[in-house]
Amino acid sequence: MSILVRPSSDADLASITEIYAHAVMHGTASFEFAPPDRAEMARRRAALLDNGYPYLVAEREGEILGYAYAGPYRPRPAYRSTVEDSIYVAPAAHRLGIGRELLSRLITECMARDFRLMVAVIGDEESHGSIRLHASLGFEHVGVLKGIGYKHERWLATVLMQKSLGPGTAEPPTRPVP
Repeated sequence: MSILVRPSSDADLASITEIYAHAVMHGTASFEFAPPDRAEMARRRAALLDNGYPYLVAEREGEILGYAYAGPYRPRPAYRSTVEDSIYVAPAAHRLGIGRELLSRLITECMARDFRLMVAVIGDEESHGSIRLHASLGFEHVGVLKGIGYKHERWLATVLMQKSLGPGTAEPPTRPVP
């Protein structure tokens, strides 16, 4: 069965909300404590899309198995060519290559929009799958912020990885200053 990675639609929001809720409640990819409702997830998605960022889903036979998006790394204008990636996979779809499909397509979509650098901010040094996934797609490890968050009754680190996109920093950015 093939996986279709496509732009997300409003019809995907229930699945996206459910996948994210599980990640919030049981994982460390998000440092939120309470899962946002569907309306908040719709607002967040719309804000990204309205600002030209890609927001994708992975689908198999009509079932959403995961989603990914790129968003601003930081809000200041000098960061306009840098994006942060986010990838969430449904628990039943872990270890099926869904994350790789999503991240590969996300990279392609960001290069098409002339973003120059993608940053992965990975919650927890124990997120070996996410760290390996990013490394396998050319991300380099650039640092660890130790004890940056406290969730699930323990201190968590954040692993920072980055990947140049297109010409990277070899040329000035072409994205206009907002």
